Amino acid sequence: MRDLLAERLAGYAPRQLALDYPEAGILVPITDDHRNPEMIFTLRSENLSTHRGQVAYPGGKRDPEDPSLAATALRETHEEIGLPPDQVQIIAPLSQVMSRYGILVTPYVGVIPGDHPLEPNPHEIESVFRVPLSFFLEDRRERTDALNFLNHTFYVPCYRWERYEIWGLSAVVLVDFLNAVYDAGIDLLEPPEGG
Repeated sequence: MRDLLAERLAGYAPRQLALDYPEAGILVPITDDHRNPEMIFTLRSENLSTHRGQVAYPGGKRDPEDPSLAATALRETHEEIGLPPDQVQIIAPLSQVMSRYGILVTPYVGVIPGDHPLEPNPHEIESVFRVPLSFFLEDRRERTDALNFLNHTFYVPCYRWERYEIWGLSAVVLVDFLNAVYDAGIDLLEPPEGG
């Protein structure tokens, strides 16, 4: 899986947003399974001040001590789901996204062992779950949300996996990943045909 991702993302130029906002780094974890790779998500605790009860990638705000945003993503992933940095192979960044709370988020694709135990930090994370990439490649979206950002409307798919709803910023990052790695052709600027 690592070789496939490295090859597909080698020529990818992630979009950089020239905005002066607080920064965050998140990890887009993919299990190292050639036959059925999975993507790891978290469900954030209801106790948090932002994005509470929402599906998210592990990660968070940059600390002054963090040497890079990739280091932020690894540190936060360790804190949130117990995955040590030495178990993650960072492949490449994806396009930056802006959270509705005014945070500039840089996602990093990372390959992780499929069998490493993941332990949600109960103060931050309610649960950790996996979704096969094949599910997203079938584009079985539950609905499409029209989200406005910087005078543009983006048509963002919302996916439901079991009891989890993957939408908003997480879905934007997910679509960027699917388009960059698998040429999924999901257009966020055009509404899907048939509504």
